[in-house]
Amino acid sequence: MLSSLTILPILRFWPGTKLARIRRVQKAVHIMFRSFVYMLTKAGVIKINPINLQRLASAKGKVIIVNHPTLVDVVVLISLIPNAGCIVKQGIWRNPFMRGVVACAGYIPNKGAELLLEDCRHVLRSGTNLIIFPEGTRTVLGASINSFARGAANIALRTKTDLLPVVLRTNAPGLSKQEAWYQIPRRTIGMRVEVGETIDHIRYDAIVGGDAKMARQLTRDLEDYFKTNLENDETT
Repeated sequence: MLSSLTILPILRFWPGTKLARIRRVQKAVHIMFRSFVYMLTKAGVIKINPINLQRLASAKGKVIIVNHPTLVDVVVLISLIPNAGCIVKQGIWRNPFMRGVVACAGYIPNKGAELLLEDCRHVLRSGTNLIIFPEGTRTVLGASINSFARGAANIALRTKTDLLPVVLRTNAPGLSKQEAWYQIPRRTIGMRVEVGETIDHIRYDAIVGGDAKMARQLTRDLEDYFKTNLENDETT
């Protein structure tokens, strides 16, 4: 709330183009989230182990597909990506503690399909990476992932944008959907952030059957990719 009332408005209205102002705010949020992750690490709540981080550092205008095991996943991702955007549910835009942050950072409200798609196209063309959790909510305890919705695939295909998969692998339960946000886990959660190789959207353009069939196929392929990686039990 303090940042949305002080630092972020200053950065937003500092001289420069609209895109330059949004990028300044996104970088500020990135730095604040890095500080928050550092605090969580020092407190023994989580420990981050990034793999192939340079793929995130060099990403520009890509749809970043991520599984969703914990409450802090988006914080961790934005702490690693200086030019990140998100699709934010309407409730957050009405939240006085959060709406200033999401508005200044140029995040996208989850509104009607066509308006949402146009906003995504504009954000991606500006070079901002768009983080999407196809599960829609945090993974149910005991499952590798929840079923993927087709929204991420539709956005990537209809905006003609390549995808970058990021597998989040944890070695201990905690901060899950089944627990309240204030229930701090008894042991440190080791989170392995595995950045995969770019998935070219163009490979799905040749599939006969139109956008709907391509989106279904891409969604199945993404879900299989994450299941295969997560069921390959590695130490975080």
